[in-house]
Amino acid sequence: MCRTLMSPRQALRFVRKHGVVLQAARGPVPSLAEAVAGERIRGSWWGHPKGQEIFLAAEAVCDCPDVLVCKLVEGKVTYVHRRLWPALVKLASRFSRTGLAKVWSEHTASGAHRARRLAFPAWVPEDVARDAETLPLAEAEASLARLLAAASKRERPHARRRR
Repeated sequence: MCRTLMSPRQALRFVRKHGVVLQAARGPVPSLAEAVAGERIRGSWWGHPKGQEIFLAAEAVCDCPDVLVCKLVEGKVTYVHRRLWPALVKLASRFSRTGLAKVWSEHTASGAHRARRLAFPAWVPEDVARDAETLPLAEAEASLARLLAAASKRERPHARRRR
Protein backbone atom coordinates (compact mmCIF):
# COMPACT_ATOMS: atom_id res chain seq x y z
CA MET A 1 0.00 0.00 0.00
CA CYS A 2 1.23 3.48 -0.87
CA ARG A 3 2.19 5.52 2.20
CA THR A 4 1.40 9.00 0.84
CA LEU A 5 0.15 11.24 3.63
CA MET A 6 -2.78 13.65 3.37
CA SER A 7 -2.00 16.74 5.39
CA PRO A 8 -4.69 18.58 7.35
CA ARG A 9 -4.45 21.37 4.76
CA GLN A 10 -5.08 18.85 1.95
CA ALA A 11 -8.05 17.44 3.90
CA LEU A 12 -9.55 20.94 4.07
CA ARG A 13 -8.97 21.44 0.35
CA PHE A 14 -10.73 18.11 -0.28
CA VAL A 15 -13.80 19.30 1.66
CA ARG A 16 -13.76 22.68 -0.06
CA LYS A 17 -13.50 21.08 -3.49
CA HIS A 18 -16.36 18.63 -2.95
CA GLY A 19 -18.49 20.92 -0.78
CA VAL A 20 -20.26 18.09 1.05
CA VAL A 21 -18.23 15.15 2.35
CA LEU A 22 -18.96 12.28 4.70
CA GLN A 23 -16.49 11.74 7.51
CA ALA A 24 -16.20 8.01 7.01
CA ALA A 25 -19.46 6.45 5.81
CA ARG A 26 -20.29 5.51 2.24
CA GLY A 27 -23.01 7.46 0.53
CA PRO A 28 -23.90 9.80 -2.31
CA VAL A 29 -20.95 12.12 -1.56
CA PRO A 30 -17.22 11.40 -1.09
CA SER A 31 -15.78 10.03 2.16
CA LEU A 32 -12.84 11.82 3.78
CA ALA A 33 -11.65 8.62 5.46
CA GLU A 34 -11.53 6.76 2.15
CA ALA A 35 -9.80 9.69 0.45
CA VAL A 36 -7.11 9.67 3.14
CA ALA A 37 -6.80 5.88 3.01
CA GLY A 38 -6.65 5.90 -0.78
CA GLU A 39 -8.95 2.90 -0.86
CA ARG A 40 -12.30 1.57 0.24
CA ILE A 41 -12.29 0.84 3.96
CA ARG A 42 -13.80 -2.36 5.26
CA GLY A 43 -14.97 -2.17 8.85
CA SER A 44 -14.00 0.69 11.13
CA TRP A 45 -11.51 3.26 9.90
CA TRP A 46 -9.94 3.22 13.38
CA GLY A 47 -8.43 -0.17 12.57
CA HIS A 48 -7.12 0.89 9.15
CA PRO A 49 -3.31 1.30 8.77
CA LYS A 50 -3.96 5.00 8.08
CA GLY A 51 -6.35 5.36 11.02
CA GLN A 52 -4.18 7.94 12.78
CA GLU A 53 -3.87 9.99 9.59
CA ILE A 54 -7.66 9.80 9.09
CA PHE A 55 -8.15 10.99 12.68
CA LEU A 56 -5.81 13.97 12.19
CA ALA A 57 -7.53 14.92 8.92
CA ALA A 58 -10.98 14.68 10.54
CA GLU A 59 -9.84 16.77 13.52
CA ALA A 60 -8.49 19.49 11.21
CA VAL A 61 -11.76 19.58 9.28
CA CYS A 62 -13.88 19.62 12.45
CA ASP A 63 -11.82 22.48 13.88
CA CYS A 64 -12.16 24.64 10.75
CA PRO A 65 -14.65 27.51 11.17
CA ASP A 66 -15.48 27.24 7.45
CA VAL A 67 -16.86 23.72 7.83
CA LEU A 68 -20.26 22.82 9.27
CA VAL A 69 -20.17 19.43 10.97
CA CYS A 70 -23.65 17.94 10.96
CA LYS A 71 -25.46 14.67 10.25
CA LEU A 72 -27.06 15.75 7.00
CA VAL A 73 -26.39 12.67 4.87
CA GLU A 74 -28.24 9.60 6.12
CA GLY A 75 -27.63 10.59 9.75
CA LYS A 76 -23.86 10.19 9.34
CA VAL A 77 -21.20 12.76 10.23
CA THR A 78 -21.15 15.15 7.28
CA TYR A 79 -18.92 18.11 6.49
CA VAL A 80 -20.39 21.03 4.55
CA HIS A 81 -18.02 23.74 3.37
CA ARG A 82 -19.06 27.35 3.98
CA ARG A 83 -19.30 28.04 0.23
CA LEU A 84 -22.45 25.87 0.22
CA TRP A 85 -24.06 27.23 3.40
CA PRO A 86 -26.25 29.76 1.55
CA ALA A 87 -27.61 26.97 -0.67
CA LEU A 88 -28.18 24.78 2.37
CA VAL A 89 -30.08 27.57 4.13
CA LYS A 90 -32.10 28.33 0.97
CA LEU A 91 -33.15 24.68 0.65
CA ALA A 92 -33.39 23.88 4.38
CA SER A 93 -37.04 22.83 4.09
CA ARG A 94 -35.93 19.90 1.92
CA PHE A 95 -33.75 18.41 4.67
CA SER A 96 -34.46 17.19 8.19
CA ARG A 97 -33.99 19.75 10.97
CA THR A 98 -32.01 17.15 12.90
CA GLY A 99 -29.64 16.69 9.96
CA LEU A 100 -29.10 20.44 9.69
CA ALA A 101 -28.03 20.85 13.34
CA LYS A 102 -24.37 21.66 13.99
CA VAL A 103 -22.77 18.84 16.02
CA TRP A 104 -19.52 18.54 17.94
CA SER A 105 -17.96 16.70 20.83
CA GLU A 106 -16.67 18.25 24.04
CA HIS A 107 -14.29 16.81 26.61
CA THR A 108 -15.75 16.83 30.09
CA ALA A 109 -13.67 17.33 33.26
CA SER A 110 -13.67 13.55 33.75
CA GLY A 111 -12.12 13.07 30.29
CA ALA A 112 -15.28 11.67 28.73
CA HIS A 113 -16.76 13.01 25.51
CA ARG A 114 -20.13 14.74 25.44
CA ALA A 115 -22.04 15.05 22.17
CA ARG A 116 -23.30 18.60 21.63
CA ARG A 117 -25.61 20.14 19.05
CA LEU A 118 -26.82 23.55 17.99
CA ALA A 119 -30.16 23.48 16.19
CA PHE A 120 -30.66 24.98 12.76
CA PRO A 121 -30.81 27.95 12.11
CA ALA A 122 -29.06 29.13 15.31
CA TRP A 123 -25.63 28.34 13.83
CA VAL A 124 -26.24 30.31 10.60
CA PRO A 125 -24.16 33.53 10.42
CA GLU A 126 -26.02 36.71 9.39
CA ASP A 127 -24.03 37.10 6.16
CA VAL A 128 -24.91 33.55 5.12
CA ALA A 129 -28.62 34.15 5.84
CA ARG A 130 -28.49 37.31 3.69
CA ASP A 131 -26.72 35.46 0.88
CA ALA A 132 -29.33 32.70 1.04
CA GLU A 133 -32.14 35.23 0.58
CA THR A 134 -30.66 36.54 -2.67
CA LEU A 135 -29.41 33.19 -4.01
CA PRO A 136 -31.48 32.05 -6.99
CA LEU A 137 -33.33 28.82 -6.24
CA ALA A 138 -31.96 27.11 -9.36
CA GLU A 139 -28.40 27.93 -8.32
CA ALA A 140 -28.97 26.52 -4.83
CA GLU A 141 -30.47 23.36 -6.31
CA ALA A 142 -27.55 22.96 -8.72
CA SER A 143 -25.06 23.39 -5.86
CA LEU A 144 -26.69 20.62 -3.82
CA ALA A 145 -27.92 18.41 -6.67
CA ARG A 146 -26.27 15.20 -5.36
CA LEU A 147 -27.79 15.67 -1.92
CA LEU A 148 -31.23 16.49 -3.26
CA ALA A 149 -31.19 13.44 -5.54
CA ALA A 150 -30.17 11.18 -2.66
CA ALA A 151 -32.82 12.68 -0.36
CA SER A 152 -35.57 12.21 -2.94
CA LYS A 153 -34.60 8.55 -3.45
CA ARG A 154 -34.93 7.91 0.30
CA GLU A 155 -38.32 9.65 0.47
CA ARG A 156 -39.91 7.85 -2.48
CA PRO A 157 -42.15 5.02 -1.36
CA HIS A 158 -41.24 1.66 -2.79
CA ALA A 159 -43.48 0.60 -5.64
CA ARG A 160 -45.65 -2.38 -4.87
CA ARG A 161 -45.18 -5.37 -7.09
CA ARG A 162 -48.24 -6.81 -8.73
CA ARG A 163 -48.65 -10.53 -8.75
